[in-house]
Amino acid sequence: MPAAKRTSAAASVSVRALYEPDLDRADAIFRVAFGTFLEAPEPETFFGTADYVRTRWAADPHAAFAATVEGEVVGSNFAANWGSVGYFGPLTVRPDLWDQGIGRRLMEPVMACFDAWGNRHLGLFTFSHSPKHLELYRRYGFWPRFLTAVMRKQVAVSAPVPGRVLYGELTAAERTEALSLGRALTGALYEGLSLEREITAVQAQGLGDTILLEGADSGLDGLAVCHCGAGSEAGEDVCFVKFGAVRPGPEAADRFERLLDACEQLATERGLGQLDAGVNLAREGAYRRMVDRGFRTGLQGVAMHKPNEPGYSRPDAYVIDDWR
Repeated sequence: MPAAKRTSAAASVSVRALYEPDLDRADAIFRVAFGTFLEAPEPETFFGTADYVRTRWAADPHAAFAATVEGEVVGSNFAANWGSVGYFGPLTVRPDLWDQGIGRRLMEPVMACFDAWGNRHLGLFTFSHSPKHLELYRRYGFWPRFLTAVMRKQVAVSAPVPGRVLYGELTAAERTEALSLGRALTGALYEGLSLEREITAVQAQGLGDTILLEGADSGLDGLAVCHCGAGSEAGEDVCFVKFGAVRPGPEAADRFERLLDACEQLATERGLGQLDAGVNLAREGAYRRMVDRGFRTGLQGVAMHKPNEPGYSRPDAYVIDDWR
């Protein structure tokens, strides 16, 4: 696009809610934006059969936003509410309109969401080697901390895990109790942290399932929100652990091994050959355990936090997530 037209387009940008008829266009921009930045040979097919735009819009349409120029969608952004924790992304802009301030415009409504929700700890995942990304988010008070590794391994068939329950197999009353137990578990890692919205979105959209590990004291030893296969955030032949955590304490490492076994069991049951899971390197114990099991890093970025505090990314926290 010529410079004059780029300037005109940037000046006329507006931001509004992202609507269902916008999703195909937003998805196409999302793929080509990431594919172009990462120099993929065919940017328009980047991410394959994985879906980040439609799934996140369906999870909370009121937290999905579009940037438009002359009525045409040219970018989008999404906010997620995990109780006391909030994060956003993917934030994408059509490549010919990069560096025109549209990303900043798309930050405004997600920051308003966080204010309305009252989240205390905010975060995002971005490219650690990109000064412009780090500077954009620094303007909003986010600070780069530890690297986050998005890891993968080939699924190995394992024996059934004792005490493993799937949220999708529970009755309505049992699901209510499971969500309460899940809040207690995640709240023990960081006060107010709740994955209820992710658990219910996965169930409502048929994206996968949530693993629950029963504890000896009628509580939960662990949980893992898993996307499975094409049309989810996992993609074809992949089980993706969007969030996983175990109860903290002296035996947390052993509980984490059991949770990883349960994730592989789910992948095997679904006929999926690859297990993907992200872990922040501040969670040293979790990262080392995953490496020892054969996980290897396929993508690496940096977690940015607001305020500049650990949140639940601490050496003793056995947690899986990547905030993409």
